[in-house]
Amino acid sequence: MPHAEMVHWWFGAGILMVALLSLSEAVVGPDVWAMRPWRRYLWPGLAFLMGVLMWPVMTFYTNSTIHMVAHGSWAQTMMLAGASELGLASGKLRSQWWRLCTVLMMLVSGGAFIVHEQQHWLFSRAAFLHHAMGWTLIAGAVFPLLRARRPQSTFAVAGFASVLLVLTVMLFCDRDTAAVFGHISQSAGVPHR
Repeated sequence: MPHAEMVHWWFGAGILMVALLSLSEAVVGPDVWAMRPWRRYLWPGLAFLMGVLMWPVMTFYTNSTIHMVAHGSWAQTMMLAGASELGLASGKLRSQWWRLCTVLMMLVSGGAFIVHEQQHWLFSRAAFLHHAMGWTLIAGAVFPLLRARRPQSTFAVAGFASVLLVLTVMLFCDRDTAAVFGHISQSAGVPHR
């Protein structure tokens, strides 16, 4: 069995928590969710924390400039999205258009997933998953955009949570040079089995 990408698993666990919190909000509705003020701070605070924790990943777990730029952009946009959502939760930011920071985070993160994987889709499972995660985030950016337009939309919250759940599954499936669809490139090196 190929080695797991532990950093992806750590962030997968954090994204899973954000997804479950968003899904809980969608199930009970935004009004019930806001009855306990501290609940409004949970997922934005976690997103901000993951942005902060992405800086050590950028520093210690990267092996190229493109990886450093990708992880740095993730860190910045996760912190921006978390901070804007925290500002909305606290009432210090009033305009719902601040939710566009979450759209920006998803677009930048999706683009970074695609750009920083320099191999084609079928090179390995990791390459396939990086491309799939990137396009999933780019397509899923429509849900925070809908929420910016209609803040009380349960569909937008549930869609956002669903995208994050799919992303979590992909992050937990990530292995370094495992074959994808029974195929592995000859230049991928010796499979870790």
